[in-house]
Amino acid sequence: MPTWRALFLLWAAAEATVDCPAQCTCQALETMGLWVDCGGRGLTALPALPAHTRHLLLANNSLSSVPAGAFDHLPQLQTLDVTQNPWHCDCSLTYLRLWLEDHTPEALLHVHCASPHLATSRPLGLLTGYELGNCGWQLQSSWAHLGIWWDVALVVVATLGLALLAGLLCMTTNS
Repeated sequence: MPTWRALFLLWAAAEATVDCPAQCTCQALETMGLWVDCGGRGLTALPALPAHTRHLLLANNSLSSVPAGAFDHLPQLQTLDVTQNPWHCDCSLTYLRLWLEDHTPEALLHVHCASPHLATSRPLGLLTGYELGNCGWQLQSSWAHLGIWWDVALVVVATLGLALLAGLLCMTTNS
């Protein structure tokens, strides 16, 4: 029986490393999944990662952003090390920040920004939404220019709501 187990582990290791990015080294784990080491390789962009990645090391590279959804196809991903990269902490890093918040919040204090000036040398986890930039999330121009009329409309709707509520209360107390 030990022979079959050894053969299975060798087969799993060989299959797992087939999808390994050329810039990285991959090692099959006994519990299935991969340990993918892309640390210190001078990467400026994320390589295509194997779907069975469980531990991913991206430390000490030249990464400055992470595309939205970059880790969505890695359901087994448990460990992500992205320290020692020149992160440009603006809205392009929102996905990475949210992923780390959900999976390893303590790592947010170890990921430091290299730019822009407002965020330089600060941990990603301590930046406010203002410091990350507005990311283009603005009201449509047709809504933004309503000005005082928008406020008047809100007051009218609130007044109507209160009048209806008062009428309903009067009806229930008379019954």
